[in-house]
Parts: sequence; C-alpha cells; structure tokens
Amino acid sequence: MSIWCQKNVESFRHEIDMSAMGDGYIGREVEREEFRRLLQKKTASLVTCQGRRRIGKSRFLAECAQEAEHFLSFMGLPPRENMTRQAQLDAFADQLSKQTKAPRVVLDGWPTAFQLLASQLPSSGALVLLLDEISWMAAGDPDFAGHLKTAWDTQFSRRQRLVLVLCGSVSSWIEENILNNTGFVGRCSWQFRLGPLALPECVKFWGRRGERISTAEKLRLLAVTGGVPRYLEEINPARTAEQNIADLCFNPAGMLFSEFDSSFHDIFTRKADTYREIVRTLVDGPRGVDQISTELDRARGGSLSAALAELELAGFIVRDVPFDPETGGSRPRDARFRLSDNYLRFFLKYVDPVKARIAKGLLKNVALESLDSWDTIMGLQFENLVHANLDLLLVRIGLDKKLVVNAGPYLQKKTLRREGCQIDLLLRTRRSLYVFEIKFRKRIAVSIVDEVREKVRRLKLPKGQSVRTGLIYCGELDPEVDRRDDFDFLVPAEVLLTRK
Repeated sequence: MSIWCQKNVESFRHEIDMSAMGDGYIGREVEREEFRRLLQKKTASLVTCQGRRRIGKSRFLAECAQEAEHFLSFMGLPPRENMTRQAQLDAFADQLSKQTKAPRVVLDGWPTAFQLLASQLPSSGALVLLLDEISWMAAGDPDFAGHLKTAWDTQFSRRQRLVLVLCGSVSSWIEENILNNTGFVGRCSWQFRLGPLALPECVKFWGRRGERISTAEKLRLLAVTGGVPRYLEEINPARTAEQNIADLCFNPAGMLFSEFDSSFHDIFTRKADTYREIVRTLVDGPRGVDQISTELDRARGGSLSAALAELELAGFIVRDVPFDPETGGSRPRDARFRLSDNYLRFFLKYVDPVKARIAKGLLKNVALESLDSWDTIMGLQFENLVHANLDLLLVRIGLDKKLVVNAGPYLQKKTLRREGCQIDLLLRTRRSLYVFEIKFRKRIAVSIVDEVREKVRRLKLPKGQSVRTGLIYCGELDPEVDRRDDFDFLVPAEVLLTRK
C-alpha cells in the first residue's frame, strides 16, 4: 500500500478506542468474506455499496482494502449551495495528486478525470478503487453516470484484479443511475447494502467492561443508537446508559444533538424539510400512506410515494406489508410505514421539541425516566431491535429461516365479522403460526399470559393451522408466567445479545 493510502486507513482507525474493542474491527464477517473473494478474482469487478449515513461504509471498505496491494480512495464534496461540477473536479484532482504521481491539473470534465486516473493505476497487484459519496461527486453533471460507464467499459474493466466500488449514502442516486440504468446492466459483480450491526456485535463496543453491564442498561443505550457503528463508538463504558444518552443527545456539543439536521441535509438536500415532516408522522407508531397523507394534508400520489421510497432506501423507515394469517397472501394496500431507525425516533420524540433549551445548556442532567411516554417509546425501540435481529431469534427458537413464509408486525382491523388485534411479531410457516409479544418493562406481570391468549382468540386462523406463542422480554418476569406454562417460548433479551 502507498504511504498515503496507509494513512488514509489509519485515519479511520483512530476514531475508535481499539483497546476497548479488543479484537479491532467489529462485525461484517459475511460481507468481508465476499469482498475477499472479489480480490482473489483475476478479472475486474464493479461493486455498489449502499447504507445509511454513519453505518460504516467507508470504514468497512478501508478495512477490506488492507488485503489488497493498492488502495485509491476519492470522495465527493458535501452538498452546499451553488455546488458546481468544477468544484467536484478540483477536489478529485487534489485527491488524485496526493495519492499518485499525477500532477495537480485543472480538469475540464469527468472523461478527462477518469482517463487521468486510469493512467495512474498501478500495473499489477490487487487494487481497490473507491468512489465514495458518489452522488456528491456527480453534483452539477447530469451525464456523470454515462461518463463513468464509458470509463469502466474502455479502461477500468481491462485492469486485472481491480475492484471499483461505487459507494454512497444517497441510495436513490445509486439505484437510479447505476442499478436501474440500462447502461450498467450485467456489469455489477456485487451489490450490497450495509445495515445496522447485529446485537451481539453491538455489545462488543463495551469491551471487556461489558461483562459488568446489565442487559437492560445495554438495551437502553441501544434503544437510542441502534446498531449504527459510528454512534456506538461514542459509548463510554464508565458512564451509565442515561449519562451516555445525556452526553450525546441533551448536550449542545453532543454528537447526536445535531446529527439529524446534518444527515437529512447531506442526504436529501433541498427536500430535507419535506422529508423531516414525513418522518415526524411516524414517531408514535406505524402509519399507512393514507394516514400520513391526511396528517400532512397532501395527496397520497406520486411525490409522497417517491419520498417514502427514498426514506426507505436511505435506511430511516421500513415498509411492513401485512399478510393474511389464513392464506399467507400479502396485502400491499394495507402496508404501513414505521421508523426503523432508533436514533431518529428518539431524536424526534425527545430532542427536537426542546432543542432551544438544550442549546442553552438547560437539559444536560435530564432524568430520562421522567420524559413523556418514556416506557412506551422504550417498548417501541426494543421492538425495532428485535425485528432487526430476526435471524438471531429464529436460531434461539430452533426455527429454520427457510421455513418462514411471512414475518413482521401484524394488525388485524376490526370489522363487523371479526375483532381487531395487534401482534408485535407474527411468523408464518406452511403449518404453523408463531405469535410473539415483545415487552421492555421493569416487571412483566402474569396478565401478559391472558393478553396473548386473547390475541390468539381474535386471530382469524386457517383450518388445520397450529399456533405457538412466545414472549420476548427485558425485565423481571413474574414467576407465575413460567408456572402457568402457557408460552411455547420465553426469550429473555440477554440471549439475543450473544451468539449461540
């Protein structure tokens, strides 16, 4: 690796207290193995990498690039008013001259830039070439994707053992200009999206001291950060979950105090204000598109649907399509959107309304338990974590993922012929339904048994279908719950924090 590239990798490393992490880089083993396979190919590979801001895309790629002989990395300039193509080209030229022997020149367009880059590629050895925040790089040039496609066909694809990675937080740009662009059809060797880290990987950010931290405390902090690596890096194991949250969210200097505004501006630019209003409608729970359009007083047509799709691609919301427990058929017209991003809901619920007071330093020592609807929000956040870690749950209950036909939260609307019910997590196989209740409370009373029994009674079930019930919980479980032997599965939260 060149000296510059080595320093580039090191710049990612210093952000994390490696001694606290123990084993260095955390997680992403499946993705790292796939990337390793590409590095072993003799031919060139074109790769797209997507994921929400702060999810660790650049760090992941720098880590993978350590297994290559060469690493060249270029990043577009962040959005700002009146950003021009020439400004992006100038930034590219600066980065190129620092990493190679190319002179610092004024580039007249992207064809020239890509040609100059191709001329500076080392002639042998595995090479990772990263175009990071590619949508920013393309700003001001509607033909950027076409120029890149030409450069790939005529130059980059001919360089053996080259892995060209197109990376960005604006997933909609990659979808529209690369993945759904007929010019790139058949050219991508791998398209992958980095999601939040799994719960057992999140726990590693507490280091060895994590053994002394309770499951409930870890989950209170994960309820705010989710599995976003950059947020997890900010954890101070010596401070309680409440102190960490206060430091990050209720301190004007805290990272998560201004994260929402900067994220939405960088990803959605001029549409940021509109998208903020959309996600605010989902703070207290999932909504259908009709409910969202009513609350915003705007039509449910093209622009709203496009905005929801873009928010989903960005990793902030998820579209849950319900299914009929009787037939297993999906009901897309009844789809509901929910905030899948834990930080986003916490910020919108508790930080955003009091930003002015926080900016004056008035809420540094806020008592989190005193916040409005605290228990309700913690329950919703815990549900999000469970849904994001469904594979871990399936392992714990001994259910093969290949047997699961449908999975997700379920809402049965009340009609004249049936009663309504809401189920936190409903799984369906060909022969069985699995009804799971998810609870995050200090104490879980025995009444939970009858509550779940009633939900099962209200479900419209297919003939010959078995029903199994489960409780996923964090808190003290009333011993009577176990004695009544009504649940098929009792899953304490701590078993989801470790790999079996």
